[in-house]
Amino acid sequence: MNLSRLDLNLVVALRALLEERNVTRAGERIGLSQPAMSAALSRLRRHFDDELLARTGNTYELTPLGTALRDRSATACDLLERVFASQADFDPAAENRHFTLLATDYGTAVFGAALARALHEEAPGIGLTFQHPTPSVVENTANVLSTVDGLLMPHGVIDGFPSVDLHQDRWLCLVADDNPEVGDELTLEQLARLPWAVYQRPYDAPAARQLSMLGISPRVEVSVQTFQLLPHMVEGTRRVAMIQERLARRAVRSAGVRALPCPFEAVPVQQALWWHPVHAQDAAHIWLRHKAAEVGATLTGPVPQGAGPTAHDSASVPARP
Repeated sequence: MNLSRLDLNLVVALRALLEERNVTRAGERIGLSQPAMSAALSRLRRHFDDELLARTGNTYELTPLGTALRDRSATACDLLERVFASQADFDPAAENRHFTLLATDYGTAVFGAALARALHEEAPGIGLTFQHPTPSVVENTANVLSTVDGLLMPHGVIDGFPSVDLHQDRWLCLVADDNPEVGDELTLEQLARLPWAVYQRPYDAPAARQLSMLGISPRVEVSVQTFQLLPHMVEGTRRVAMIQERLARRAVRSAGVRALPCPFEAVPVQQALWWHPVHAQDAAHIWLRHKAAEVGATLTGPVPQGAGPTAHDSASVPARP
């Protein structure tokens, strides 16, 4: 299709029409009169050879094509906004800009908080929004990344998009302080026998997939949507959970749990910032990526002992090499 022959204003009109399902409200939303909006709908119907909005009594319903185009038009509008918001130069100390990053609670708590602290002094006009990713980030990565500024996700989940490495972490196992079945070490036999608390989206926890390669199918008693809830699901039970070390160090201070090494060679977490190529030459986004790499470098190396476990747990977690 020759884009030079298309009126891109129709993309904005299409989104409004499909989301409002009312010509008058759609016109008010984007500042067009009712006749102008009706004319836009006619042009769109001719282009797609489809009614898009079909009258049912006093209301309009989306046709199957209209339903399919509703999300696509929203993605297209978001992408166009980001394209035309791109800048050749960017001064973080003087300019205003808002960045939206997708991140699990782990990514927000560990890296996101550190990034926000760095921006607080250096770039007072810069805002950050962290949103929890949905499964569509794996199923339709290009569309999802085109609507945000980046995704905090470990390697091994998505591929084929530009990224910058941030920091490493490792997996530890959590058990209750008063679990009588577990001593100073966990065994593979115990991982197979004990009940589990798990983060409910396995694509964010590559270490969990390694258990199946070892022939272990965890007997899941409870699943949660955030990593930071796992310690509370382990406390006072026979359950075991796997959690990143930087969260585990906090967990032993907030819940009655112990952090123990995994009884197998769990692949480390290599956290990265991923983005859509549309951002490649945007000066503001280039600055964000460089700042992310700087902040990530401060998290590389041993977990600060000030954020470590309490004294009675410190022997349970060997120092990071």
